[in-house]
Amino acid sequence: MMLLFCIARSTLSPSMVNETRLVELFKQLVLINAPSFEEQDCVAFVKNHLIGMGLEVWEDDAGAKIGGKANNLIAKLPANKPGLKSVFLSAHFDTVEPTEGLIIEEKDGFLYSASDTILGADDKGGMAPAIEALQVLLETSAPHGDIYLLFSVCEEGGLKGAAALDIQSLDVDFGFVLDTGPPVGTFVTRTSTNDRFTVTITGKPAHAGKDPEKGINAIMVAASAIEGMPIGRIGPETTSNLGIISGGTGVNVVCPEVVIKGEARSTSLQELEDLMDTIIKRFQAAGAKWGAQVHIDHRRDYGSYELSPDAEVVKIATTASRNLGFEPALRTTLGGSDANIYNAKGVPTIVVATGMDLIHTHEERISRKELVDTTRLVLEILRLVAES
Repeated sequence: MMLLFCIARSTLSPSMVNETRLVELFKQLVLINAPSFEEQDCVAFVKNHLIGMGLEVWEDDAGAKIGGKANNLIAKLPANKPGLKSVFLSAHFDTVEPTEGLIIEEKDGFLYSASDTILGADDKGGMAPAIEALQVLLETSAPHGDIYLLFSVCEEGGLKGAAALDIQSLDVDFGFVLDTGPPVGTFVTRTSTNDRFTVTITGKPAHAGKDPEKGINAIMVAASAIEGMPIGRIGPETTSNLGIISGGTGVNVVCPEVVIKGEARSTSLQELEDLMDTIIKRFQAAGAKWGAQVHIDHRRDYGSYELSPDAEVVKIATTASRNLGFEPALRTTLGGSDANIYNAKGVPTIVVATGMDLIHTHEERISRKELVDTTRLVLEILRLVAES
């Protein structure tokens, strides 16, 4: 009887997911306020949790590098069988908005925010399944190589935590970032390049009633540049946006300065560069027309990646999906994730779909079933990695 028990426990099975434990962990995670640059309380909670599981856990120095209050958290489950591949699972701590005062409501199998905040399933809906999968692995004697958990800070603030993480020193073969929406069983293998820009238009102040002709109105310069500018959906896989505009000192003062912040994205580097060239030239031309100074700070937030369906990390993921009865579609997205950074650093990485839905809105939700399904998928991926 003892021999039969040992054989059963050595087999890693998706059915081993503990739904109650998983959902409770998810709730604990989202109830900790963790906006970008201020994730320290959530980092401390997860660190203690992972240490309690018996993992090797440490922080890096990302906080000092990016000007935040928290570091990336790295945990390692050492290999229990030599010669097997080393992989990582990844998610991010920060939420796009604060979640202080969050009240969780559960209805029809879905978890929602019943308060005036987002839920924060982006990305605790990836973090909780990654942790639960390793908990299940620890409860078995199933073979595995080194497995790392990479939990980053300031992903929503421009992938800054991942950029500061020294992933090369871990010597992993490939990895999986749990950070996109349903359907579970699908994967992001192709993304865009993202550029951001800040335009500062400096005009000339004057009294709006007494001497308006002596001023240069920076708002009018901005309006002149923006009229007819390519904004929104430019092509099937190219977009641009002006998201923030600020300026002015009073309604009785000709506006002396305006600051505009925007972005552009495309899967085609040439289309992106052409688009940015157009945007920059329009602001420069408007400045020259009105006699205003225009300063443009343009930077590349992150580059694109595209992984072949024949890449090992993709084949393992799609096989795992198919084994569980999912449809393993390979997706393209214009959204960025830590996978953009890890691929740029030479580590093949794909994004695994989770149950987080309607993200970045106060209607955000996630279902119990999809939390469980995401964990089942991760377990099947880890099983196939050990066999590969």
